[in-house]
Amino acid sequence: MVVGVPNVGKSALINSIHQIASTRFSVQEKMKRATVGPLPGVTQDIAGYKIAHQPSIYVLDTPGVLVPNIPNIETGLKLALAGSVKDSVVGEDRIVQYLLTVLNTRGTPLHWKHLAKQMEEITQIFEDKPGYNPKDLRPKMKKLPNASDLLYVKDLVREVQHALYVSLSEFGGNIEDENGMECLIEHQFEVLQKALKIPHKSSEARLMVSKKFLTLFRTGKLGSFVLDDVPELNREP
Repeated sequence: MVVGVPNVGKSALINSIHQIASTRFSVQEKMKRATVGPLPGVTQDIAGYKIAHQPSIYVLDTPGVLVPNIPNIETGLKLALAGSVKDSVVGEDRIVQYLLTVLNTRGTPLHWKHLAKQMEEITQIFEDKPGYNPKDLRPKMKKLPNASDLLYVKDLVREVQHALYVSLSEFGGNIEDENGMECLIEHQFEVLQKALKIPHKSSEARLMVSKKFLTLFRTGKLGSFVLDDVPELNREP
């Protein structure tokens, strides 16, 4: 039985296991797959998926579960940022404010400049290697994304990261002060609107900025993140 909070990939994990195991199944048994989606609450019932014949073994997919009471606001915001609750419950604007607070507090945008240079160097190394084709690493059954779409997303991510890097590095206030952080975040909403190419006169510009920025974060375009603070180990002398 696979159990966890909503929208963490339980059904996707089961589909991957089932796909590997189904190579030994008959054609009739290869059809059943768990329904997946980008929003929480897609799985409504417990369902079994066969992953072995002898003996017969099933893995159970279950609806996501949360604790009855969320202990504090920050925990609730982490769950919302991870997509474990619907965005409409908290509001995209507030979720992005929390995300920007986390990024600014950790100084993440200041590291993106160096990471971008390293990625360009790595990409150049692979491009210079003869006979190497990234398409060969992808499953043949899936349609490859258009090259222009990949370049667009790559450029968009680069502009977003650069905008946040400049806004944080040039900020003259104190981000440890609540008012200072609020001023920085308001400025970052403005630079993100430009980086994400959202019309300035749009009545829903801030909401559009929030949704696009959340999409970049949740799809891993901005990198991998651990939202919880990792406790320090007590080392005995």
